[in-house]
Amino acid sequence: MNETAAHLLSIVFPAEFTQGAHSAVFTCLRIDPAEKVTLITDRAAESIAASLAAQLAERGCAWNAFVLEDLAARPLAGMPAPVLADMETSQVSIFAVQVQPNELGSRMQMTDVVNRRRMRHAHMVNITPEIMCQGMRADYDLVDRLSQKVLERVRRATRIRATTAAGTSIVAEMNRDYKWFKTSGIISPEKWGNLPGGECFTSPGEVNGTFVVDGVVGDWLCARYGLLESTPLTIEIAGNRMVRCASADKQLEADFRAYTHTDENSDRVGEFAIGTNIGVERVIGNILQDEKFPGIHIAFGNPYGEHTGAPWRSSTHIDVVGLGFNIWLESDAGSERRTEQIMREGRFLLDA
Repeated sequence: MNETAAHLLSIVFPAEFTQGAHSAVFTCLRIDPAEKVTLITDRAAESIAASLAAQLAERGCAWNAFVLEDLAARPLAGMPAPVLADMETSQVSIFAVQVQPNELGSRMQMTDVVNRRRMRHAHMVNITPEIMCQGMRADYDLVDRLSQKVLERVRRATRIRATTAAGTSIVAEMNRDYKWFKTSGIISPEKWGNLPGGECFTSPGEVNGTFVVDGVVGDWLCARYGLLESTPLTIEIAGNRMVRCASADKQLEADFRAYTHTDENSDRVGEFAIGTNIGVERVIGNILQDEKFPGIHIAFGNPYGEHTGAPWRSSTHIDVVGLGFNIWLESDAGSERRTEQIMREGRFLLDA
C-alpha cells in the first residue's frame, strides 16, 4: 500500500456510499485477496474513492492509489506514468474521477493497458454521490440475468428498429462480423466495464434515421448541459454518419457539432447499445449512469474495435441517450423475417 492509499483510508465518507462501494469490490469486480488493485481518483471524487478504499482494505488485497492532481496538471495531456506503471503489476483497476474536457486521450492510454493485460477494470467516470446512492445500489445479479437475455436475442438480430414519442425513428443494420458484449456490472477480463453497469453493445453495420436526444449527451458536454428534455438535440443519420443536428439550445448544437467533427470518424456511429440497468429509474444528467437507463443509446466516434471487431478508429467517443423507447429485433430465417418487440415505452417485455 502506498502513501496515497493510506491517505484515502483516513478520509471520512458518508455511510450511504458503503453499499455501492461494497457492490463494486465484492460483486462487480469480485476481487480476490491474492490480487493487486490500482485505484485512480482525483480531488473531486476523493470521498467516493475513500469508500472504495475501505472495501479494498476489508477485502485484504494488495493495492495502491493515485490522485491525479498529485501527479499532473489538469486537464491531463496523458495518463501519468506512475499510474500506467502500477497497472502493469495489477490484475484489477478502478478509475473513479471527474473528467475534464479533452482528457479522452489519457483515458484511452489507460484502457489500452487494461485491454492488453486483460485486466478487470471498473470505469467510474464522473461518479457522484447521487450515483453511489442510486445506480451502484442496483441488484447486479438481476441486471446480469436481464442483460444475458437481451444479449442472446440481439446476437441473432440482423436489424434493430426503434422509435420514441419524441420523434426517434432509426433502423440499425447489424454486421455479423462485429461482436455484441454485455457489461452488466459483473466485470470480467473479456471486457472492462463502466460502473454503474447495465448494457449490451456492439458497433453497428449501418444506422439510418432520426435520433432525438431528450435524455443526455456524453463526455464533458453532459456536465455543461445536463438533462435535455426541454431542449432536445435532434440528430439526422444517413449511412452511419451524422449529417445534421439541431437544438433550440444553439450552443449545445454548436458544441456537439464541433465535437463530432474532431477527426474523420468522429461523426460515425461507433456504438449501438441497449441499457439494461432496471435499478435506474430515471435519467439524472450524468452519462455514467444515464447510458445504463433502459432504452437505446448510440455513440459517435471510437467503436471499441479491439472488442467489437470494427476495423476503424476515432480519437473521440460521445454517447447520446433518448427516453421512452419501443424496440423491435428483426432476424432473417431463409425467406422469412421474424420480429420480436423487447421494449414498449421504455419498459422491457422480457422477464429477468
